[in-house]
Amino acid sequence: MDTTVPWTARSRPAAFGSGALIGALGGLIGLGGAEFRLPLLIGLFRFAALEAVILNKAMSLVVVATALPFRAGTVPFGQITTHWPVVVNLLAGSLVGAWLGAGWATRLRSETLYRVIAVLLIAIAGVLLIGHEITAEQPLFTGTAQVVAGVVAGFGIGVVASLLGVAGGELLIPTLVLLFGADIKLAGSLSLAVSLPTMVVGFTRYSRDQSFAVLGRNRAFLLVMAAGSIVGAFIGGRLLGIVPDAVLLPALAAILLVSAWKVWRHK
Repeated sequence: MDTTVPWTARSRPAAFGSGALIGALGGLIGLGGAEFRLPLLIGLFRFAALEAVILNKAMSLVVVATALPFRAGTVPFGQITTHWPVVVNLLAGSLVGAWLGAGWATRLRSETLYRVIAVLLIAIAGVLLIGHEITAEQPLFTGTAQVVAGVVAGFGIGVVASLLGVAGGELLIPTLVLLFGADIKLAGSLSLAVSLPTMVVGFTRYSRDQSFAVLGRNRAFLLVMAAGSIVGAFIGGRLLGIVPDAVLLPALAAILLVSAWKVWRHK
């Protein structure tokens, strides 16, 4: 249990500093950084798998809720609302996936959940390398086929988002670009619009499990790390373009692969 870990190991400076570093990494690639935060919660701060996922979900929720208005200067809310059918299409699957994914996570043995997390981290590393710079001249599907594909994709993304406690932007953005032909900047904001209610549903489902009490026991840690994540994401966004993607993305993918190995072997 996390109560066996000395408070000094989860000090506020450590929480803020690690949150800021992870947020900066996320800001550099246009994500919330939750995929990097989760291995840190497990490996460095020694939270159990399910507790780490719930904490990660809470911090991701804070980051996403603040990122959407932060982006309003580049992508106005009016532009997002004009694409409400796309958001609704993905939500039709992601809300169900988020609820079921959270339910599965609460029923898995800790060892199994560690390994599920490790496999998903490897998958996200692959998405970072392959899907980050995708473009689409036109949607892959139209009409009914597009609606069905959107629901299926949304369901899968909702499951992954709940199991890892992430916002799911690393999967939503490529989906929005390829499936709906969205511009990459618009896709970033649309992904946040889909992520927010999806995360709320997953969060609600987790609240029914006794492990949800980890939020109350670690409220100060949670708030300080979330604040660090927001500051870091802001800094990372300002540093965007300084580090070339040809160097940055493989380095971040390598970090995820190492993290996946450590989580897989975690006891």
